[in-house]
Amino acid sequence: MPSITKTDVVVLGAGAAGMMCAIEAGRRGRSVVVIDHAKAPGEKIRISGGGRCNFTNMHCTPANFLSENKHFAISALKSFTQQDFIDRVKARGIAFHEKTLGQLFCDGSAREIIAMLTDDMRDAEARLELATDIQEVGQIEGGFETRTSAGTWHSQSLVIATGGKSIPKMGATGLGYDIARQFGHSVTETRAGLVPFTWASNMHESWGGLSGASLDVRASCNGAAFDEAMLFTHRGLSGPAMLQVSSYWREGDSVTIDLAPGSDLAALIRAERGKRPKVSVWTVIGEVLPKRLAQQLGQAAGDKVSRLADLSNAAIDEIVAGIHSFSLVPGGTEGYRTAEVTLGGVDTAGINQKTMESRLVPGLHFIGEVMDVTGHLGGHNFQWAWSSGVAAGRSA
Repeated sequence: MPSITKTDVVVLGAGAAGMMCAIEAGRRGRSVVVIDHAKAPGEKIRISGGGRCNFTNMHCTPANFLSENKHFAISALKSFTQQDFIDRVKARGIAFHEKTLGQLFCDGSAREIIAMLTDDMRDAEARLELATDIQEVGQIEGGFETRTSAGTWHSQSLVIATGGKSIPKMGATGLGYDIARQFGHSVTETRAGLVPFTWASNMHESWGGLSGASLDVRASCNGAAFDEAMLFTHRGLSGPAMLQVSSYWREGDSVTIDLAPGSDLAALIRAERGKRPKVSVWTVIGEVLPKRLAQQLGQAAGDKVSRLADLSNAAIDEIVAGIHSFSLVPGGTEGYRTAEVTLGGVDTAGINQKTMESRLVPGLHFIGEVMDVTGHLGGHNFQWAWSSGVAAGRSA
């Protein structure tokens, strides 16, 4: 017979949310075990932010999250704020800095955040079971049974912190969704979020040659707009602006990109027309945009008349409008392979927003990315992990 060990709380998943939950529950005197199939805890933390972990955002608010219930995240984010997590980072002595748009990164390594969490878990006497496969979970009298490759656990509370489907090479699966459905919860449609776009077949050959070019843009899709950098790749479009709008994009939708936000291109071109009448309009545009991009735009426009002297004001306005409202329909996205997050997840209608506890099964909690709460790029998803983890840890 496999060994059966009793504990107050079993947490499935040793990521950001799971470890945070274990710390809070352990500090309340609860006996906690965290189970993960990975050989090391916090693997997504380790690789995030280029290895420096964009651990939160100074400007994080509920408006930075997508969910079918846009109000769901409010309570947890208020109960444990970005400043609360920053205070822990400071108390630990981890040096950090702010990049653009309120993004906070470690000066050193993301491993410092992992070490802070694992040390706090140890101090809270939370047990960590790694390289352990979860085989089956179910309800028993007074709680839950979790069968694993290392034995069976009986617990009063069960916390699902298994994440989403993004980055499958790190072992990401849909296990959390399967468990949710098993206990009667609905799961909203899941898809890759914060993910690069791929070219449509008719653009790949001509536009793929711009690989490596980057510029600041304003990207818009389905009512959402982001002012950040865009990067051309051989496969499509990437960079923060594209990752952000990908969360709002659906197959077949167009993405509109202002390639020169804040610049008065029309005035510049008219001024240059008087100084350099024989110069091509695309040469002037190539002094504002990356030169290769300007050349490609010129080829795509197919304009035979491009000398400044030959362009009317109306023609200039038309060219400029195409640059400020450059529109394309991506062929698709790179999918979960490179996605930073999973959109959708366990339906929040079945979850208490203050405790993350199931409204259907007492003692069952869901936290982090497995839920239908997805943050913008820039540390917001980590903040959701910390906040939802604390909320469950204070209740489980």
